[in-house]
Amino acid sequence: MEKVCKALWKLIKLILVVVIVLFIVYFWNLDQKVLGWAYKQVNAMFDRKKVNQVF
Repeated sequence: MEKVCKALWKLIKLILVVVIVLFIVYFWNLDQKVLGWAYKQVNAMFDRKKVNQVF
């Protein structure tokens, strides 16, 4: 019974940590900030490439 209680307590702590992290990401809109940074990096890479124009 003690092993079950320890495993259950660890599971509850894990779920609590995940919920807190997701709330922080949602509250400060961090996912959009990270994606905005990533888009800027990708655009900076592709803006440097020369494009072959057919016209």
